[in-house]
Order: sequence, then C-alpha cells, then structure tokens
Amino acid sequence: MINNADPFFHRHLAVTGIWGLLALHLADDSILPFNYHSYADQLKEYKDVLSSFVDNSISIALLTASIEELYSAAKQAEDEAKRLMEQEAAATSIILKMRALNDRLLLAEKGFLDPEGLKGRQWFKHLVYGPCNNHESKLVFFPGIADSIQESTRMSTGDEQKAIQHEIWKVARAIQRAAGALRGELS
Repeated sequence: MINNADPFFHRHLAVTGIWGLLALHLADDSILPFNYHSYADQLKEYKDVLSSFVDNSISIALLTASIEELYSAAKQAEDEAKRLMEQEAAATSIILKMRALNDRLLLAEKGFLDPEGLKGRQWFKHLVYGPCNNHESKLVFFPGIADSIQESTRMSTGDEQKAIQHEIWKVARAIQRAAGALRGELS
C-alpha cells in the first residue's frame, strides 16, 4: 500500500469515515433508510435490458407485473414511513409501528433470496444480483436467467424456452415475495 496505492492512507481514512457515518446513521434512524422505490426502478431497467436478450416466444409479462407490484408496495411503505416520521414520539404504539415497518423492510430483501440457490452454485442465493457462470455474459444481473440463456445454446428449442421461462418465473416470484413482505403479508 505504501509503495503503490495509498502511501499516506488518505483513502483508507476517508472510507473509514464513510463506514462510521453509515453505522451511526443506521443506528440512530428510527426507520431503516431502505429505498425499494429505486430498487423497483432498477429492476425495471434490468427487465428492459433482459427483453433484448430473449426472443418474443419467451414471456416476461410476469416479471413486468411483479416489478409493478414491488413498485406499488414500495410506495405504500414509503408513505407509511413518512407518516410515522411525522408522528414520531415516544408513544409505544408509534414505536411498535416503526419496528413493524423496519421488520418488513428487512424481510423484503430476504424475499429476493432462493433457499436452494442458483443451479450448480447453491451458495449464491440472491436472484437479482450474483455472478453468472459465464464471466463474459452481458447480463450482470438476474444470474439464473443469464445462466439459462447461456445453457440454452445446448438445448432443443422447447427445452430452451422452458428453462429460461422457469428462471424468469423464479425471479418474478422472488420480487412478489419482496413486495408481499413490504405489505406485511406472510409467505
């Protein structure tokens, strides 16, 4: 580090300060600063890119609907957070509502996980973010879908479509689980 990268450790100091501020921010905020609205926007962009990788015989309608569902649930959670922040007081009922919202925000992220993991790599559980089998893949998100597209070159047309459609269904279902968690539904 001294010879090549950061001889006076200025970058290290800056990064440490950022992590410290983040830790203080997370510890002091009444409501976790998770923004699922921007998450839904990012998923919509990913879906648009994905649509250019699959042919018209493969439907992404369920994926589109699940992203809209997440968008709606995120808006409801965001509105609830604003209402609770305006009412913020030491009242037990408000504190319990904030706790319930924080729990839902945490559970929503867990909704994107698949307990079985990615095919052939069970240790990778996240269905939106994770490495693809093919490191040269242009899809750097939806790793299960990217892998099924890559593997489809070795399958018959019917099997290829089923495999890709199944992976799209898994991602859509994960997004629906996240949306359900934001709404407080148990799955």
